[in-house]
Amino acid sequence: MTKDNEEFNHPFDNTELNNDDTFETSEGSALKKEGPNTTESSRKKYRRRKYDKRQKENKVVKKIVLIVLSLLILTLVLAGFTFYSYFKSSLKPLDSSSKKLVQVEIPVGSSTKQIGQILENKKVIKDGLVFSYYVKMNNLTNFQAGFYQMSPSMTLDTIADNLQEGGTAEPQTLADAKVTVPEGYSVDQIAALLAKKTKFKKDEFLNLMKNEEFFNKMVGKYPELLTSAKEAKEVRYRLEGYLYPATYNYYEKMTLEELVEQMVSKTNQVLTPLYAEMKEKKMSVQEVLTIASLVEKEGVKETDRRKIAQVFFNRLDTDMPLQSDISILYALEKHKVHLSIEDTQVKSPYNLYVNKGTGPGPFNNPSEQAVAAVLNPEENTYVYFLADVATGKVYYANTYEEHLELKAKYIDNKN
Repeated sequence: MTKDNEEFNHPFDNTELNNDDTFETSEGSALKKEGPNTTESSRKKYRRRKYDKRQKENKVVKKIVLIVLSLLILTLVLAGFTFYSYFKSSLKPLDSSSKKLVQVEIPVGSSTKQIGQILENKKVIKDGLVFSYYVKMNNLTNFQAGFYQMSPSMTLDTIADNLQEGGTAEPQTLADAKVTVPEGYSVDQIAALLAKKTKFKKDEFLNLMKNEEFFNKMVGKYPELLTSAKEAKEVRYRLEGYLYPATYNYYEKMTLEELVEQMVSKTNQVLTPLYAEMKEKKMSVQEVLTIASLVEKEGVKETDRRKIAQVFFNRLDTDMPLQSDISILYALEKHKVHLSIEDTQVKSPYNLYVNKGTGPGPFNNPSEQAVAAVLNPEENTYVYFLADVATGKVYYANTYEEHLELKAKYIDNKN
């Protein structure tokens, strides 16, 4: 090798160098730190290029991570929306237009989850797990074993109500339809409902409600239930209050009397465990159902119903008229949002603004919860209450002045 060559080391020389003696160029070749071609500027450029390369790599990695996270969040949102839509649709009737009835057996000891699966298998509901969750969410209990006739057109509320009411010990012939009487329906409303759901006409039903021979027949079968109703004076319909709000089997071949007796029998079934308590409190069935029919409409929540029941008792104890708007609407035989002074003076035994006491009898057909509120009221000293229809909140007062202040603050200011 020449002297010149000895002084110059080619960049691609194969000579081995220690890590302390070399650095890599952007082309990947090794240079001596102290060689004639290595300068401080070269090393800075190299470090800069290496730093830029790492920054670019970091940006690419961040971009990939951001894309992955975005896709993951989007997937979770779509999955959540899909689940919500499915859950919401599962709360609705499986087929609201269906008239089909299915015989369903709920074995003794069935859990909520098992009941849901049975209903799903019978194609009564869309999803058994959603039913189970719905039941737990609404704290629904006391489902009973037995045979039921259910339809895909039923809501989960109606199905749950049926399960709480109880089925039959043996399977029954499938009905032609189901008729559900809502809580708080009056005789006139039930008449309109039956005219829509069955072959029976409204006038036919109302005539039966005024038929003394049929009523006496019911008294003979259910004396403990109906004796006080028989003794009542000036009633519009003797069976008002005694047609229990529930779901009933309807058969094309059945008579109207048979359908009505189902309702009366159900009322007797629900009240039988309560007769002893009524006697202990020295209240007749007629009186209990009358106050319960007012409580049914005046309050929504159980706690409010119990408070309102006590307000009515407080008024009765001090010889004050109950002054329930429900009584005026029943006396007028029409629905009105706002009552006038003239309305409250309507001449009728059902007008509890003018007449003291509870009136001739029930104003509608109350639920078991309303009856329970009357038999177990929440102790208080209130003699006034008013309800905010928009919120459902009820305000109570001990004096008329306080009542007016609450009315001005929570009711009048919203109008």
